[in-house]
Amino acid sequence: MSVRLPFAASSVSLARLQLREWMVAQGSSGDQVDDARLIISELVANSVRHAQPLPDGNLGVSWRLDPRGVQVAVTDGGSPTRPRRVDAPASALAGRGMGLVEELSISWWAEQTRSRSTVFAVLSMN
Repeated sequence: MSVRLPFAASSVSLARLQLREWMVAQGSSGDQVDDARLIISELVANSVRHAQPLPDGNLGVSWRLDPRGVQVAVTDGGSPTRPRRVDAPASALAGRGMGLVEELSISWWAEQTRSRSTVFAVLSMN
């Protein structure tokens, strides 16, 4: 499944809703759906906060079954920095997103070119 969403904070809820519907149709459990929704929320929010839109002004969001579970991905127009986990203090208002993604996923990684960046995460379906 692949969708183009506006490069805006409002796309977080759109991505969560569409991923939830797809995962429920796949027979995923409530905990798996909740974890996947949190992961896609963090990836979309980070894209909107730290990157540029794709040339058409949007961002790409996709998910698919992977031999290890569900792979989700968010593609944007790139950023001068690579996504990374930050060990933010408990009192911080931001900075824990990729740490959450790392904790909830089997793995995550980023692929960058000069004109775009895609961040992937794989969530176990077991």
